[in-house]
Amino acid sequence: MTQLPKMPTSTMPYKNAVLDDLELQQALKKINPKFGDFVTRVAGEAWGLPLIDQKTKALIIIAVDVVNQNLLGPGTPFAAHVDMAIKQGVTRAEIEELLLFLCVYAGFNKAAASFGALNEILVQS
Repeated sequence: MTQLPKMPTSTMPYKNAVLDDLELQQALKKINPKFGDFVTRVAGEAWGLPLIDQKTKALIIIAVDVVNQNLLGPGTPFAAHVDMAIKQGVTRAEIEELLLFLCVYAGFNKAAASFGALNEILVQS
């Protein structure tokens, strides 16, 4: 069963959503220690690029999950990415608007599945 994230206790966005989130790093290492270290280094560098803010990057990665249908189940990142987005100040309403927007470009069925996954993630938080 997928380990769903807890709602963040702080609403202060991280400067780097990967390198500053020790809880995320530990979760990645639980998958596999080498994988966790690798993802932290590579994704941390990508999240550190300066021109796109962390909140926008968090919404982009949710859009990627929707398009790829990486939503729920073992090894899927959607719950972690929703958690990252919330930690960066994204609201549920903003995620829902993103899913509505993606209906047009990714497909209604993908958006519907994403709404279902989002509801499951946020109800259990």
